[in-house]
Amino acid sequence: MSEDPSPAEFRARARSWLATVARPVAADGGWGSGSDSVAVFENWTERQEHEHTARAQEWERLRYDQGWGALNWPREYGGQGLPGYYEQLYRAEEAAFEVPRRAEVFPVTQQLVAPAVGVWGTEEQKRRWLRPLLRTDELACQLFSETEAGSDLAAVRTRAVRDGENWVLNGHKVWTSGARVATWGVAVCRTDPEVRKHAGITVFLVRMDAPGVIVRPIRQMTGGASFNEVYLDDVVVPDTDRLGPVGEGWRVTLTVLAAERLDSGSLGLDNADRALRLAAHPPRPLTDGERVRAADLHIRALVQRLIGQRVTAALVAGREPGAEASVGKLYATGTMRHTSDLVSELLGPRLVADTGEWGTYAWTEHLLGAPGYRIAGGTDEIQRTILAERVLGLPKEPSR
Repeated sequence: MSEDPSPAEFRARARSWLATVARPVAADGGWGSGSDSVAVFENWTERQEHEHTARAQEWERLRYDQGWGALNWPREYGGQGLPGYYEQLYRAEEAAFEVPRRAEVFPVTQQLVAPAVGVWGTEEQKRRWLRPLLRTDELACQLFSETEAGSDLAAVRTRAVRDGENWVLNGHKVWTSGARVATWGVAVCRTDPEVRKHAGITVFLVRMDAPGVIVRPIRQMTGGASFNEVYLDDVVVPDTDRLGPVGEGWRVTLTVLAAERLDSGSLGLDNADRALRLAAHPPRPLTDGERVRAADLHIRALVQRLIGQRVTAALVAGREPGAEASVGKLYATGTMRHTSDLVSELLGPRLVADTGEWGTYAWTEHLLGAPGYRIAGGTDEIQRTILAERVLGLPKEPSR
């Protein structure tokens, strides 16, 4: 791609390339055959997680090596230098082909951590980390949340103490996706407890196989364990693995969070589409109430996609979306809730017993997992606070 192709030309090229390396999805979405998984958070054993991660890495490396990965990155990092929204155009085409499903660790690595390194990393760090992250030779997870901090990320207690050219980290992180397969963890740490909380934070990239890093899976109500808690016990991190200036970690963290909210606007759309196909393949005629619920979900999915297009339009215009990202996150969690409501009404008792019937009991993974996204990626309450203060101009919450 010597010059930027038009969106239509780009999509045609992507579609043509995908046809040479992957099989197209069946016209009806494979209804009644194949996998009926609609899991929001995967229910994998550690072995299954490693196997799936390896398959997905193989696909991402193929994309990268053939010029279809890191599309919006400069060519010096293996990218194509295209506008950011071309990645969304590519994803729209890829959805029509059977390719490995990207577990959460992949967007965290490529769309959250790599951009943060691009913004805050030294030239040496960019040379060392960006290509491996974008190609997924190395994967990254977020060591952000702590049980004591709740939704207040700036209240972190994990300590990092300077020791010559190194730092020694001690603390406990929780709700970490991908910790069992990640090479690096992006750790938000307190380096100065004497200043106001937002000023005393520093961010580090921590080797997940370093001595003192302990990963323990968390059993969820779905029965799976896709999240982990991570203990940092006298973990030694060289200063060369510090991301951003000492004490400026809150700004580094905001870079990651902004990217996370941009990426969350498409949450739940695949399952919403699957629920609508369920409504189109009923074992009995739909009631009027079910038709109304299905129509409502169809409209919600359409509106959510339009919100995503507004975010894309902001990127095309060269500005970072603000309120659109928070609106998209809130709307996405609402769509997931409406999906649960429609499926519950359509399936009734067939939802609660595993009879082996395709596309029935599998929905419990969605119903039990969807509420988690009201917390993940910034709670619904946090998003409402952002909109209230920054859009509506309401008084800010008292600082502590």
